[in-house]
Amino acid sequence: MISFKEFNSIGEAITMATRMKMKAAMRKNKAKIKMGRKKAAKRLASPEKLKQRSRKQARELIIKKLLKDKKKSDLSYAARQDLEKRVAKKQGAILKISKKLLPKIKVKERERLKAYKAQSG
Repeated sequence: MISFKEFNSIGEAITMATRMKMKAAMRKNKAKIKMGRKKAAKRLASPEKLKQRSRKQARELIIKKLLKDKKKSDLSYAARQDLEKRVAKKQGAILKISKKLLPKIKVKERERLKAYKAQSG
């Protein structure tokens, strides 16, 4: 069985049976996921994780710019697919923006960790 992250990278529609299997797997591993999330909250995110966040934020900025005042959720499936194609062509811009966002994200992560430790300790 594939993980949710692997599924997202494939980008194909999944069958109902696969969806049910994923649901069962998530239910089974719920406690492990919760503990992992709790452990991760205590640590500073890895540089790779921070880069991933920065790319995601940059992508969201590009999408916001392309959509202007519309919401992505209001678009039809065909319009969303078209939007994804347009965003895919802007990978260079996404990388540039993500590099600019990275320092801010690092600062935010340190603040998050400081606040977490102050609250719990």
